[in-house]
This record gives sequence, structure tokens and C-alpha cells, in this order.
Amino acid sequence: MLRGNYPATVDGKGRLKIPTAFKAYLDENYGPDLYVTSLDGQSVRIYPFSVWREIEEKLAALPSMNKSKKKFLDRTNYWGQNARMDTQGRILIPSLLRESAAMRGEVAVIGYLVYVDVWNMERFREHLERNQLTDEDEQTLSNLGI
Repeated sequence: MLRGNYPATVDGKGRLKIPTAFKAYLDENYGPDLYVTSLDGQSVRIYPFSVWREIEEKLAALPSMNKSKKKFLDRTNYWGQNARMDTQGRILIPSLLRESAAMRGEVAVIGYLVYVDVWNMERFREHLERNQLTDEDEQTLSNLGI
């Protein structure tokens, strides 16, 4: 699984070097093909391409006029592009998304089990402050046995 936070840097050309722990897991389980996207333009979401394909298959099974499907695809297609990790573990973040998500300098690369999110470090700290765990969240997690 992809877990933890590994600080990294986006270079001047807009390339992110995937942290070693994540690169090893991706190489072993998925290979170099990725889908780079976002749901809101505030962060970058990187899926192994086979995981992204599974999401697309689920979406394809929904009616074409499903509003949630359309909203999701509007966002993930607008921000998204296929990417291939090079032998050094670098991927290019699309320029439109790179600008919107402030992908420059120090970033947090955070594992979410089957994908990673990349955040501008300062923006992620603000996100954590705005989205505190509530009593309701804790109850939901408790109900799930966590």
C-alpha cells in the first residue's frame, strides 16, 4: 500500500521525483504508467494507470447522463493527463495543474493506499487546519472498526 508522507521537491521543469518508497512499490506492483489529475486543482492526484482504468470501468457502467459521473469526469479530464515515470522516478506534472496547485519547491507526497496526493506543503497545512477530525468523523471510523 501507498502510505505516509514523503516530502519532495518539484524542479524548475515541473517534474516531481516520486519518493523512493513509493517508486519501489509502484515499480513492483504497477509499472511506470500513471494518470495525473485533480478533483479541484488544489492538489495533484497520481494513480497507477491500472487503478485509474478500474475507476473508468466503473464510471463507464453508469448511465451517460449521470450528473455525478459528468462532474467527476469534467474535473479529472480537465486537470488530467497520462504520464510515464522515467527511470529516475520523475514525472511531469501538467502545466495547467502545476500552476493551479502551486506545485513548486517543497511539496508533500502523501500515500492514500492506491494513489498518492501531492500538495504544496503550506497549502496542505492549511487544509489540515480547515478540515479537522470531528466527533462525527471519529464515530464513523469507530463504526467501521478503526
